[in-house]
Amino acid sequence: MATDSPPVLLTRRRFLNLTAMGAAAATVSACTTTAPPVPLKPAEPQAHPELGSYDIMYGPVFDGGYEIPAVPYRKIDSKFLRQIVPDPTGERPGTIVVDTSQHYLYLVREGGQAIRYGVGLGRAGFEWAGRAVVQYKREWPKWTPPDEMIARQPELEKYSVRNGGMPPGLMNPLGARALYIFQNNEDTLYRIHGSPEWHSIGKSISSGCVRLMNQDIIDLHSRVPGKTPIVVTNGLGARVASYDPSGTPVDAGVPEDSTLLGRATRSWF
Repeated sequence: MATDSPPVLLTRRRFLNLTAMGAAAATVSACTTTAPPVPLKPAEPQAHPELGSYDIMYGPVFDGGYEIPAVPYRKIDSKFLRQIVPDPTGERPGTIVVDTSQHYLYLVREGGQAIRYGVGLGRAGFEWAGRAVVQYKREWPKWTPPDEMIARQPELEKYSVRNGGMPPGLMNPLGARALYIFQNNEDTLYRIHGSPEWHSIGKSISSGCVRLMNQDIIDLHSRVPGKTPIVVTNGLGARVASYDPSGTPVDAGVPEDSTLLGRATRSWF
């Protein structure tokens, strides 16, 4: 005849041992459970207090009867956003320095500082370097492609000098402002100008112009008078070559495959 097993008494010591074992098991379980990693949010670019916030700096602008759209600045490498930096150029205050090797434009200021802007530049073969001056400035300029450019792209004939050029506006390749670069009282046909094509900043995809975002060219235009000296160099400290108008292609002012004028039907070269 089977006999019942004697009941197991849960003594205080046994209770404490079981409790400790359960806690240890829970600890091991917790250590072996891996929570999904939380992606780190990229650091928000911070503007110099003197310049204001980037939301305002690159926000929509109402100017000259036109509404310039906001720039999605978070999609741009922050080094190309407008900022105040120690002056690396050694030029006197008030000088514009364009470093084509880094796609930067500096406006030298007093106190060893400079305002730096990101720029788009000309491709190899269409680059220019030298010392010159900003002969004059224009707000909402017309655009007239030079004859050499029309010879490469005949479809631009409708914007020739003979036809009055392209009127000012949001679709004009020179954007909201243009600075006209002269050397020895001769028009180099190069311009520092605006562009709504923010995605071209930091790249070399046009025919020699120096392009800034419209918000940046408006800011630069407001800070420089006529006859402002300008230095264009392929690397700070590099020898600045003399300008040779006979050996340098003229400025087109429009990025390749521009959304402003449509895809080029002929080569830029």
